[in-house]
Amino acid sequence: MAFILRRPFAVSAGLKQITKSSPGIRLFHNSPVKSNTFFNSKSTTPAASALSKSKATFQNAFRRTYMQQPAYAPDRGNLTQKLLYGAAILGGTIVATNLIFNRETREDGGMPPFEREYLNQTFMHTGLGIGVIGITARALHSSGWSYRLMATNPWMVVIGGLALSIGTMYGTFNTAPDNYIQKYALWTGFNATQAAILSPLMFMSPALLARAGIYTLGMMGSIAFVGATAKQEKYLYLGGPLLAGVAIVAISGFAPLVLPATAARTLMWSEKIWLYGGLAVFGGFTLYDVQKILQHARMAERGMVRKDVVNESISLELDFLNIFIRMVQILGMQRRK
Repeated sequence: MAFILRRPFAVSAGLKQITKSSPGIRLFHNSPVKSNTFFNSKSTTPAASALSKSKATFQNAFRRTYMQQPAYAPDRGNLTQKLLYGAAILGGTIVATNLIFNRETREDGGMPPFEREYLNQTFMHTGLGIGVIGITARALHSSGWSYRLMATNPWMVVIGGLALSIGTMYGTFNTAPDNYIQKYALWTGFNATQAAILSPLMFMSPALLARAGIYTLGMMGSIAFVGATAKQEKYLYLGGPLLAGVAIVAISGFAPLVLPATAARTLMWSEKIWLYGGLAVFGGFTLYDVQKILQHARMAERGMVRKDVVNESISLELDFLNIFIRMVQILGMQRRK
C-alpha cells in the first residue's frame, strides 16, 4: 500500500486542471483568457502553434498555485554560479543534517563489509534507474510523446499510469533475483513507465531541472548518510507515521482532480500540503528506506531472505522522483517572483 501512495502525482494532477476552451488545445483554468475565435473569420490553428501552446500549458500547470502570480521574469543568472551554489548547499546540508540528527552513531565499529556492499549495490541500481528514466523521458519528449500526453484525458493518464507502474513494480518484486532476464525486463519497464509519465518535465528549463537534481541529491544524500551511520534500526519506527503522512499528501495531490477552480483557498492549502508536506514525508521515507535496506542486508547475510538489490532500489527511486518533482515546482515558483 505504501508503494501505491508514493507514486508521483504531480503531472497527472496538473493535467486535470485543463479546460476545454478549444477543440484541439486544452488550457489550464489559471491560464490567461484567450479570445474566442468562433466569430472570427480567421480560425486557423497551425500545428506549430498547437505545440507551443501545449508547452506553455504544461509550464503553467506546474505552478499548481491558486493565487495571482507576478509577471514572469526570465532568470539571467550565471548557470555555473548557480551550480556552485547548489554544490555548496549539498555539502552544507550533509554536514548540518549529520550534526543535528546523527548524534548517536553505530556502536559496532562501523558498517560491516556485507552491509556496505549491499548498500552500494542498491545505490548503484538507484542511479541506473534514475538515469534510465531521464534518458527515456528525453527521448520520448523529442519524439512528441509529451504533446500527445498533454492532449490525453487526465483521468486516463492517472489510471493508466498507476496501473502500469503498479503492475511492473509488483512484477519486479515477485520475480526471483535468479531470474535475471525477467527481473531486469520488468524493472526496465517500471522505469520506462515513470519516464513516460514524467516526460513533460522536459518542457521546463534545463538549468532549472539541473538545479532541482542537485538539490534532490543533496537532500537525499545527507539523509541517506544519516541513516547509514546511525544506530541499527533506529529509524524503522517511522514506517507507520510515514504511511499516514503519505496518505494525506496523496489525498491533497488529488484535490485539483475533484475540487472546482472556485475553491481557491482549499486548493491553495492542498498545494502547500502536497508540496512542503511531501518533501518532509519523502525525506523521512529516505531515512526509513536506508535503514530498512541495511536490515535486509543483515537478514540476507544470515540466509533469512534473498539478496535483492533491484527491489531495494525501487524504494529509493520513488523517493527521488517525489522529491525531485517538488523541487522543480519550488524553483519554478521562485523564478516567477
